[in-house]
Amino acid sequence: MQTVLITGCSSGFGLEIARYFLARDWRVVATMRTPRDDVLPPSERLRVLALDVTKPESIRAAVSAAGPTDVLVNNAGFGAASPAELVPIEAVREVFETNTFGTIAVTQAVLPQFRKRKAGVVVNVTSSVTLKALPLLGAYRASKAAVNAFTESMALELEPFGVRARLVLPGRSLETRFGENARAHIHGFDNEAYAGLVKGVLARLEDTASPLTQAQDVAEAVWRAATDPSTPMHIPAGADAKAWAAEVN
Repeated sequence: MQTVLITGCSSGFGLEIARYFLARDWRVVATMRTPRDDVLPPSERLRVLALDVTKPESIRAAVSAAGPTDVLVNNAGFGAASPAELVPIEAVREVFETNTFGTIAVTQAVLPQFRKRKAGVVVNVTSSVTLKALPLLGAYRASKAAVNAFTESMALELEPFGVRARLVLPGRSLETRFGENARAHIHGFDNEAYAGLVKGVLARLEDTASPLTQAQDVAEAVWRAATDPSTPMHIPAGADAKAWAAEVN
């Protein structure tokens, strides 16, 4: 029986990914900053562990407690929005600390066992906004694009050891707390110079008629990345993400 370690499982994509793997008889180590036992179905194959990806000691403890792992899914992260001119540098550091450095740190903690065993898969969940520039998301997009670049280079290094690395790029979803979590990281929306732009972007975000990404789409894409060696490096997840990827290609 194989084991998957997933970060950011308290809600949204991470929660659905954990459910998906549980339903397919995997051992699941679901990590959350604040562990909850009521969000996933009880199972002898499930462990819920505390993990704050910004704290090295928390990473070490979680990886040690998880034990031998076959697949790592880096999903933890949060959204942020601001005109580039107005985003505080501290806010940029904060979003990179979780979305980028946290992903890298957890990956580094797990890779030694993959390399020694000559097997394992790293799946990094980033975003389809890395495919297409959107206003107000510069810092967030940069944090995710950095993970893309890191993963692409890492994949070349790991290939000789039989270890794979893949990227899953979700689109916009109403099933996550992205908007809710991003509210604490919004800056400059009240600036008069950007009022028209902000109004237009918010209107588009509230549009539910356009194609969207479902949490199930992301779970399926992660499953493919984890279990099918023939998957490409970049796997768009969701109708909107697939459309954007087609535009780029």
